[in-house]
Amino acid sequence: MVLVDSVTRAGESLVVRRRQTGSGARVEASLPRDGATTGRGHLQSAPEPPRLAKFHVPEIVFGTGSLSEAAHAAARLGARRPLLVTDDGLLAAGWPQQLCRHLHDAGMRPAVWSGVTPNPKDHEIAAGHECYRAERCDVLVAVGGGSVIDAAKGIALLAGNGGAITDFEGVDRMVNPIPPMVMVPATSGTGADVSQFCIVTDTVRNTKITILGRALVPDVSVVDPQLLTTMPDWLNAATGLDALTHGIEAYVSRAHNPLTDHHALQAISLVGSHLERTMDHPLEQESRVFMAQAALEAGLAFTNAILGAAHAMSHQVGGLLDLPHGVINGILLPHVVRFNAEPDPARFVPIAQALGFPDAIGGRWSEALAEDASEWAAVEVRRLADELGVPKGLAEIGVTEDDVEQLATMTMADACLSTNPREATREDIEALFRQAL
Repeated sequence: MVLVDSVTRAGESLVVRRRQTGSGARVEASLPRDGATTGRGHLQSAPEPPRLAKFHVPEIVFGTGSLSEAAHAAARLGARRPLLVTDDGLLAAGWPQQLCRHLHDAGMRPAVWSGVTPNPKDHEIAAGHECYRAERCDVLVAVGGGSVIDAAKGIALLAGNGGAITDFEGVDRMVNPIPPMVMVPATSGTGADVSQFCIVTDTVRNTKITILGRALVPDVSVVDPQLLTTMPDWLNAATGLDALTHGIEAYVSRAHNPLTDHHALQAISLVGSHLERTMDHPLEQESRVFMAQAALEAGLAFTNAILGAAHAMSHQVGGLLDLPHGVINGILLPHVVRFNAEPDPARFVPIAQALGFPDAIGGRWSEALAEDASEWAAVEVRRLADELGVPKGLAEIGVTEDDVEQLATMTMADACLSTNPREATREDIEALFRQAL
């Protein structure tokens, strides 16, 4: 098992400190980020000029047993009548009821709305907004996975701006302020509790729309790993693969920066080391804590670096077939890794190392070894997906050749494609969909 202790700059190099569990041995590999010579690292393109880097992050409370902190956070934000957004599965697990008691103890009168389904629909957001207005609520509190959290964001957006949720597709389309938001994630992968994304299914066009804006970053995220123990196995697998995809796509994104790189690599390493363990030992607290951290760090990475082609494609399949987002990512990601690595495999070396790829002999990397590492990363992602029971191809989940052109057309309009590290034409996207069938 290999963990990345830290990722720091040393001149023009990226220093990856890795900890080998068991022996306690520590290895440092300096990975040059520029130049055309091979030294103690791998080949990279010419250095980019320094650029402005923003890092959006909510207040974060992390730790086992922290659920009650969500009530204190809501009170600090001025809540008197919060709307608690959740779903039927979480109600069956009992977590929203616990939080309601904490809210009552803090002097609030929460209303509960649970009318959201996986891949939240536009009409569900509208119904939640009607409940928010009818109950005269003032703050949004969400307990659930990415669908619940995205629904809460959509409700907040409509509460502040009115209209239909589909009016806000794209970047920074909201004009007015929105109510405060406190998020309590109950899955280990979506990162929605710290992100500036809101993903909603447009039921007219049968596609997922991406709404992106700084205002959508929640005010507070309360991460309690205890909540992860009630996830069904399929959801644990799906959200874990989503976190892995977030880490990989954020690390190679055109918008990456040193602040996001650290979180991306740490998330990749944590998922690679602990996701399978949570499947075999679902009640083991240690691995749940690590996966909660993985989801959080992946969220911090991708909300600031954005994503890439895997997510742009996955959104369209999910909108068409209403299937788990992380499962679709698990199918698509190996193909996208190979596509993006073809012109520049060097960027994928730290990703492969975070997943356990051994260091080059003497710490020296060649272009050929970088290609080996990027291919190893793609194979390792597929191996992990196999271990988790993810279908081999899109055809197994209902995608047909007849769907490819429509899916490619919608992918080209997805905001996530703009930060993919390699320029992708419509023909490229069609080819990737066909490879993944």
